[in-house]
Amino acid sequence: MNRLRRLILAAPLLLVALGGHAYAQTIPLSEISRYLNDLQTATGEFTQINSDGTISTGTIYIKRPGRMRFEYNPPEKSLVVVGGGSIAVFDGRSTSEGAERYPLNQTPLGLILQRNVNLGQARMVTGHTSDGTTTTVQAQDPDHPEYGNIRLVFTANPTELRQWIITDNGGSETTVILGDLTKGGNIRESLFNIQAAEREWQN
Repeated sequence: MNRLRRLILAAPLLLVALGGHAYAQTIPLSEISRYLNDLQTATGEFTQINSDGTISTGTIYIKRPGRMRFEYNPPEKSLVVVGGGSIAVFDGRSTSEGAERYPLNQTPLGLILQRNVNLGQARMVTGHTSDGTTTTVQAQDPDHPEYGNIRLVFTANPTELRQWIITDNGGSETTVILGDLTKGGNIRESLFNIQAAEREWQN
């Protein structure tokens, strides 16, 4: 099974810990784009539901544009580093000492890590719905829908990203459920350095 699918081509669909929110109208795409563009740095806990049904937890670091890091809690020995235009997946169960690498712009995750997120772009958004509590936006690369899609789940008042679900081109889904994000502050650049992560991983 493709490790990228299991470790980060994921996003949230389970509506857990979302109770207590008042009925909300669908959040406009312009507001969601603004929220993502304003989200420069953030840290928080996450729960990941892999395509095989297994569950992982850990800490996420976000530094837009183009950088993200998933540190997984024991007993899982895994790490995902996004930086320099690439996604590096370190898997403790792999026979390889290094990481599997993928171009960020060929994955749905790249859509929300762009410098300027514009969900109003033609053919990018393929779904925009509300269930009265959350707003879900489904997006894809309009020029390369074969890369898969991402579903982003938000609550309103104020707008907050709660989870995302990435579906790859083979139909496998991974869900990431976010805890409360701590926004702002400095996150050291070395966390997103893939070469540094490789050196640490091999020691």
